[in-house]
Amino acid sequence: MAQTRWGIIGPGAIAHNFADGLAGAASGVLVAIASRDAGRRAAFGDAYGIAPDKRHHSYAALVADPDIDAVYIATPHPWHAELSIMALRAGKAVLCEKPGGLTAAEVVAVTDVAAQEGRLWMEAFMYRCHPQIARMLAIIAAGEIGAVQHVSARFGFNAAFNAGSRLHDPALGGGAILDVGGYPASLARLVAGAALGAPFADPVAVKAVGRLAPTGVDAVAHALLSFASGVTAEIAVAVAQSMDNRAVITGSEGQIVLDDPWVPGRNAGPSDATLHVTVGAETRTEVLRHPEHLFTFEAEVASRAVADGLTAAPHPAMTPADSIGNNATLDRWRAELGYRTLPELPATSRKLPGLLPKGLPAMPKVTLPGLTRPVSQLIIGCDNRGTLGEGAVVWDTWMEAGGNAFDTGFVYGAGLHETVLGEWIRTRGVAEEVVVIAKGAHTPYCTPRAIEAQLAISLDRLGLTHAPIYIMHRDNPDVPVGEFVEALNALHRAGRIGIFGGSNWSVARFSAANAYAAAHGLEPMRILNNNLSLAVMEKPVWAGCITSNTPETLAFLRDSGSVHLSWSSQARGYFLPAALRDRLPADTAPETCFGSPANAERRARAEALAARHGVSAHNIATAWVLGQSFPSLALIGPRSPGEIASSLPGVGLRLSAEEIGWLNLERDSL
Repeated sequence: MAQTRWGIIGPGAIAHNFADGLAGAASGVLVAIASRDAGRRAAFGDAYGIAPDKRHHSYAALVADPDIDAVYIATPHPWHAELSIMALRAGKAVLCEKPGGLTAAEVVAVTDVAAQEGRLWMEAFMYRCHPQIARMLAIIAAGEIGAVQHVSARFGFNAAFNAGSRLHDPALGGGAILDVGGYPASLARLVAGAALGAPFADPVAVKAVGRLAPTGVDAVAHALLSFASGVTAEIAVAVAQSMDNRAVITGSEGQIVLDDPWVPGRNAGPSDATLHVTVGAETRTEVLRHPEHLFTFEAEVASRAVADGLTAAPHPAMTPADSIGNNATLDRWRAELGYRTLPELPATSRKLPGLLPKGLPAMPKVTLPGLTRPVSQLIIGCDNRGTLGEGAVVWDTWMEAGGNAFDTGFVYGAGLHETVLGEWIRTRGVAEEVVVIAKGAHTPYCTPRAIEAQLAISLDRLGLTHAPIYIMHRDNPDVPVGEFVEALNALHRAGRIGIFGGSNWSVARFSAANAYAAAHGLEPMRILNNNLSLAVMEKPVWAGCITSNTPETLAFLRDSGSVHLSWSSQARGYFLPAALRDRLPADTAPETCFGSPANAERRARAEALAARHGVSAHNIATAWVLGQSFPSLALIGPRSPGEIASSLPGVGLRLSAEEIGWLNLERDSL
């Protein structure tokens, strides 16, 4: 049987545990170690019989070693995501100690890279691989304790305070939630999923209290979780308080108690486990005898998954999707206590390298009339990032991809999303490089006075004195169009906005505005910001929304030379594979807003054309928007670096007039 050959990065205590466990695994073998400390490198190598030429002085050297298949990452938390990406890009599978990143956004970025490279990435929760968890799930599945109702789980210990230790130093990702919070959180989510016959479930609400250490990290943290199914959980962790570290799963007919859910055998062997199952008035005790080292189970699961070419370990080990949900829960838990990690702090400038694969096309830029700074033809929407940690991972990647245009709005997140974007702009020092599109005057505040008042607030949130592009978020036909033109020109003359336009404006009102501007020697509205996508919008995504995919509007754009900026340019994912289309609320889902026989035919043609060009139908839809015969920009809403990467092939594709006509259903064949 072929064995997975392992290299270890970071020879700390938990790396010794893994190496000891790996020694008992049939499917894996330890080959190499990497450490920047010569003494620790030598000691670890001697302890495990690692050949001298496999004792690497750098992490880069280890991941480049052709004699290893997989990397176990056991460094302090802040390096988990970065080193996972490095190893994955080098073609190695990865088993990474928890947490997989300092935020869920970092974990999403890592799992994106794993998917691009077709490699296993597994977060190392060794307890999930121990047979007691499979036994617990079997008892639940058999219905012995009835319907699952509640989970209670704790993991706490009392460590002496040391401001410079990894447990207490925020620069090392200290705190109980990041160190051990993933254990009870993942167990609660696992059990809540099992109650539904699913691998896991994510909480719909997280409420927490706790105590912060003098360094600002959480010393003790309690949380209440509630799930859509009605299951609840009470979880707690500590690095400054000993706790009763049992887990109790309560059902309508009984309960299961795990005496030692996290480290049966105390990180060694034998790793025996004890479960108490109560049904009605009777309790039975099950003792599971296992001579193996605790980490042997994890080492075997990961080694076998790598040998089998899997990109996700088998349940109940952590999968990428499970890890994303678990770390999102930890984010919410920390937020309740007010503890922000390094990537969430404006004072830091943390960037993850290697998030884009090589070989992607360059982002095209265009120069718009009235602007001196070129604008990327794709524009990223900034209406969904609630923290700097979430935003920075995506926006750093966007800039790396060549994007420099950012779309925001006064109403997004009640102002939070503009504020977060402003934090990122200041942190990165890119105010003179980016093109920010500010939007305001949304219904019901669509008046000339609201434009100036809201713009002042938006610029303050963004930390800018000037918006290169300003767009009215809606039109108000009750207001004479000239009043809007006068208000916009006043802000333009004052240097507060550059060029401007209207979103969800009719051609008639847009033309009337520009006729008024021409008659009075004023700047015209240069940008029409309606929906324009290969799939025609059949039902407005939101009230007051307008499509530009009509013969009248398309003819106007061709004849006038006006710039069009399309929102929902990819039809809210209408051209994605079927399994990916249902991630939005039903009332704004792709099929709800764009479903029709004609659009289904356009999608079928896009899929056929995609096969010819070696891209996705999603990319064909983007290329269609950018390939119009008038200046056309496309707004997209990627929520991860991977979604940016998957969108870029569309900008490198130039469709012919014949192909565009065929996609428009104007021709029967190519």
